Amino acid sequence: MCKFWNNLFRRNKKSETTEENLMKKFLIVGLGNIGLEYANTRHNIGFKILDFLAESQDVIFEPNRLGDVARFKIKGRTFILLKPSTYMNLSGKSVLYWLTKEKVPLENLLIVTDDLNLPFGSLRLKIKGSDGGHNGLKDIQDKLNTTKYNRFRFGISNEFNKGRQIDYVLGEWTKEEVNNLKERLEKSSELIKSYALAGINNTMNAFNGK
Repeated sequence: MCKFWNNLFRRNKKSETTEENLMKKFLIVGLGNIGLEYANTRHNIGFKILDFLAESQDVIFEPNRLGDVARFKIKGRTFILLKPSTYMNLSGKSVLYWLTKEKVPLENLLIVTDDLNLPFGSLRLKIKGSDGGHNGLKDIQDKLNTTKYNRFRFGISNEFNKGRQIDYVLGEWTKEEVNNLKERLEKSSELIKSYALAGINNTMNAFNGK
């Protein structure tokens, strides 16, 4: 009888440890389009932020299934950075695959994307929301079958003439924007790290609108 209870205790302890470890894993997904022609466009800010974060942690992205992946740890938290290789409109396929493969809880998923409705460089972290007409978010919502996933929106402003939205989004940053990007990328990296280390509510209070 003692042996039975000891084995049961060990199994329960192992299960608790596994669940605890999974809660310390975070999937950070930057949205963008693959290819050099898109590298410096506004729509690819998700890729750009993750590239900056990976470089700051001295890790590199490696090609993998449905995306390029990089990993690092801070204070016991595992950061899995993903840049989908499916093109923007099919981002959900890559997100769902890696979320499932790594067994990352949905609440530990963070999507990094551009937002036309925010001034350039403005940061906004949200727990849920609509796709706002963003095709990448729309596909993620469809594949996950929920709008309740964390997203970090980076403002790219809406300084375009009527009917020129696609050209603007897929256009490159202005010289003035480029000059201000580095500081914004640093701030964005700090936001992502805070999200995993301090929690989303504390991070929203500290970074939203900054």
